[in-house]
Amino acid sequence: MERYAEGMAERSYHHGDLRRAILEAAAKTIGEHGVAALSLREVARRAGVSHAAPVHHFRDKAGVVTALATEGYDLLADALTAARDQGLVEIGVAYVRFAVGHRAHFDVMFRPDLHHAEDADLLAARQRAWAVMADAVSEGKLAQVAAWSIVHGFATLWLSGAMPPEVTGDLEASARAVAEMLTPGGAGR
Repeated sequence: MERYAEGMAERSYHHGDLRRAILEAAAKTIGEHGVAALSLREVARRAGVSHAAPVHHFRDKAGVVTALATEGYDLLADALTAARDQGLVEIGVAYVRFAVGHRAHFDVMFRPDLHHAEDADLLAARQRAWAVMADAVSEGKLAQVAAWSIVHGFATLWLSGAMPPEVTGDLEASARAVAEMLTPGGAGR
């Protein structure tokens, strides 16, 4: 009997990093079918685990989305930090590049109706990303929000396919041209 149990343990599914596998499955589901298609059952199926596994790690669907949004803010903060020394325009380009490259994360980060908006890790990650953007704009809170709105709006329009055809040729060049409008004299270009 002991040998049988030992063999079953070898054949049963064991994830080296179940949390990571669940988040990857959630991101893939959102990337392919949108956030509305996300379910714990689908995430478990994609991760190759029982349907109870996501609940064990994240409590509920909002917990999975919260973790994905937190990861997104951390990735965004890293991308913005890497561009920080190159100035506001490149921070703006990095923001757009992140949004397009991490669409599933981007789709849930700004949806407090889908995640636990007061989660401490989420709030800390969001603050870290905001701080990099805000530090690049010294004119005050409204100017910071305006800069964020411009690059966020550009990224959202790009992802939704709502950009005019003459703008959709080169993502980075288009994002850079829009972000340059954030700099003195940039609006007249």
